[in-house]
Amino acid sequence: MTAHLDPSVAARKATMEARLADLKARLSAIEEELDSHVERDWEEAAVEREGDEVLEATGVSSQNEIRMIEAALRRVDEGEYGFCGKCGAEIAPERLDAVPYTPFCRTCAT
Repeated sequence: MTAHLDPSVAARKATMEARLADLKARLSAIEEELDSHVERDWEEAAVEREGDEVLEATGVSSQNEIRMIEAALRRVDEGEYGFCGKCGAEIAPERLDAVPYTPFCRTCAT
């Protein structure tokens, strides 16, 4: 179904696919880093734990963005991309250029 995409939708899809690959690679690196830690003494373990909390927060943020991108790619495949999931209005191209995976028009997003 996506063989005849509008050029702007095709470009946004390519951008989202590249971002998705980047996020998945980053998430994998975060998971490897978190799994690699070996506690030494309590001071080093405390510092390491602070770093882990930052990595975990970054991982959660990445997981959320991955879910949003995957949902947007499904909307592209289903021919529903570019329309607000709440009111059904067309999402402004400028908004899609800024956040290609947004499911909402500017009005519904606020």
